[in-house]
Amino acid sequence: MRCRRCRRPAIVDVRRHNAAFCADCFVRHCRDQVARAIHHFEMIGAGERVLVAVSGGKDSLGLWDILLDLGYAADGLYLGLGIGAYSDESHRHAAGFAAARGASLVTVDLPADYGYDIERGAAAARRAPCSACGLSKRHLFNQAAVDGGFDVVATGHNLDDEAAVLFGNVLRWNTDYLGRQLPVLPPSEGFVRKVKPLIRLGEREMAAYCVVRGIDYIVEECPMAEGNRHLGYKDALNRIEEQSPGSKQAFYFGFIERTAELFRPGAVAEQAGLHPCLECGSPTTGDVCAFCALVARARQQ
Repeated sequence: MRCRRCRRPAIVDVRRHNAAFCADCFVRHCRDQVARAIHHFEMIGAGERVLVAVSGGKDSLGLWDILLDLGYAADGLYLGLGIGAYSDESHRHAAGFAAARGASLVTVDLPADYGYDIERGAAAARRAPCSACGLSKRHLFNQAAVDGGFDVVATGHNLDDEAAVLFGNVLRWNTDYLGRQLPVLPPSEGFVRKVKPLIRLGEREMAAYCVVRGIDYIVEECPMAEGNRHLGYKDALNRIEEQSPGSKQAFYFGFIERTAELFRPGAVAEQAGLHPCLECGSPTTGDVCAFCALVARARQQ
């Protein structure tokens, strides 16, 4: 197996592209795919400050590494979820990467700063752990970006993630979510721009990228994610991809290019009804935002 670019021996194959790469060309391939996504969807402008949501996993650390190498002013934000040894280990990987690259890492700790961990928050709010986690992340990433004067929040959602979420939303025709499942969510009052620069790269590519680049990341899945339907959707799509390489990319980008705009009016109308939360000032549809309500319930336990 020879590298598609330079014809040297290849170490990684990417079946949906019918291509294989040596180590150097594979790193270039990953950077090119991220740069292509950023350019095509106008994710990050010249001179803009980027806050990368980092978990200590392959996707977020790989994304941070690529953005730094592409010349973007990118700081990291790690959110401590209070999930025992898992959170300790994931923070160690995030901090280790930041130190190795001489990059700035901001840390927010849910138990220390807000008085709850994900398990307590989920029980108090009567949500699944992944739901309470997602709510906390969305609020705190945006709040940190607003407070820190960042222009963009970048997350490590890759092609496999986005295809699986889309699959679940289409199965249930969750039109509100379909209206917001875009590579770029534009800024609005109280919200900074949200971008997903890894949409042209899959999980396997990001794992290989970190190995080639020598990036030490946490391998274990979050223990709170067991039974998450999202993982089941990934497995189903992986079986389809095995039989028909390129299916996930065709599914996701077909939605973005042909259908996504049909669901946008509902998302735009929802934004029109937002006003500041009485507790924190973040945009919400009620008097108090969902995050502040979660914090209040968790502290009452």
